[in-house]
Amino acid sequence: MQRYADPATELQVARLTDPAFASGMTAPHLHQFGKRGDFLLHWSDRAGTRQAFTLDLKTGGSRQLTDAAALDVDSLSLSTDEKSAYYFDGAALNETSLSGSHTHSLYRVPEGADHKGMTVAGDGSIFFAESVAGAKDRSRLMRIGKQHAAPILEDNDIDLVMVRPKQAQLAYRSAGGMSLVNLDGSGKRQLRLEPGQTGEVVWTPSGRSLIYLHVPDDPKQLITLREHLADEESDSEIAKTSQFATVSANGDSSVFTGASRGKASAYVLILLRVTRRELTLCEHRASDARMVSPIFPPDSQSVFFVSDRHGKSAVYRVQVEKFVEATGEERG
Repeated sequence: MQRYADPATELQVARLTDPAFASGMTAPHLHQFGKRGDFLLHWSDRAGTRQAFTLDLKTGGSRQLTDAAALDVDSLSLSTDEKSAYYFDGAALNETSLSGSHTHSLYRVPEGADHKGMTVAGDGSIFFAESVAGAKDRSRLMRIGKQHAAPILEDNDIDLVMVRPKQAQLAYRSAGGMSLVNLDGSGKRQLRLEPGQTGEVVWTPSGRSLIYLHVPDDPKQLITLREHLADEESDSEIAKTSQFATVSANGDSSVFTGASRGKASAYVLILLRVTRRELTLCEHRASDARMVSPIFPPDSQSVFFVSDRHGKSAVYRVQVEKFVEATGEERG
């Protein structure tokens, strides 16, 4: 764990992993922080190949969990009870205890098919999209439970699946459009987001709304942060951004964090909902702003992000307790 003063803001930044090896975090909607904020589930290739590790956020110690042949780093997720981690190793969906002492396979994608996206519901069910073998651009949404594995619906080219927090529903993206559906596959309806190009989409921790980046066709126009209230079916602009590449919300959705894609202003920022103003936290200087993907832990007192500014990709943390109020242990 190395600390330094950020050149742009002089805020203290901690580099949590060694940039001599590539490390990173999982998809922002997946469960990667312990509820008490004491550890982070992440990946690193320090063992020679990409493997899952737990990082003790108090001591800086790191412990390897997996010995995967082909780890899908965007599928890493803690179980709801935080006793194990789920992940895809090639075609196999596996579960590994956090002690690393036991691993077993939950499901295997059929030969000739592929998988995209993954999310974990509160009841422990795992959902992901599986391509339909022999059917061009068709996907089926799979539900994997403790005793069963079954498709719940089929649609065109599903590439993102996110359980709705605190609700028995999930949102998924199919051929660029977002839909909402119950966990058993019933009640599907398309969400009417702002027409045009949609960037990153994530649920707020309360599950009341989706926040997303709306990217204008004119590159000279600013990318806007918008909010879609899923039950009210209303959509509105929160604020214009300094060209955010990614975005996520804090525990009560009063503050958002994003990474600017501008080369001249490669910053990690927070955006305050009430004032619609941004505050620069630090430089990220990543070669690709999409890798930065800043995110709040459960207490909202820091922002974690990824950058390769010092070598290979590494995980960083910047404290924000001076600007953001603490939220509860369980986000939202």
